Amino acid sequence: MEQSFTAWLLPALALIAGVGIGFLLARLLPGAAPTQVQHQLDEMQERFEAYQSEVVSHFNTSASLMQKVAQNYQDIQDHLAEGANRLALDELSRQRLLAALSDSAQPARERISSPASTEPPKDYAPGSSGALSDEEVLKKA
Repeated sequence: MEQSFTAWLLPALALIAGVGIGFLLARLLPGAAPTQVQHQLDEMQERFEAYQSEVVSHFNTSASLMQKVAQNYQDIQDHLAEGANRLALDELSRQRLLAALSDSAQPARERISSPASTEPPKDYAPGSSGALSDEEVLKKA
């Protein structure tokens, strides 16, 4: 019986000692998996920061280009107004040219600043024709 107890005791002690040594080694020595994960995390963070920087740069460049477009448009308007003032033969022609310039600039600005219509679309066909006309609905009621 003693031999069977020893046969079980030695492997059990070896197993406990192996688990303990493995646990201590895992805690004390830096493992390869955590450093690899940390390396991947650091790499992803660097890529994300580079992407954010690129996005900011893109929008700064876009804003700068839009300012140039607006300035060029204003320069063209000024040039045309100056030409109308300088080249028009009489006061009536000058006023018509300047009015045409201001009228052509006004709708473009309105299209940019406000939508075409603020009224919601109708969901029926007005008048007597159409599947959902006013009269047919009133007749049924």
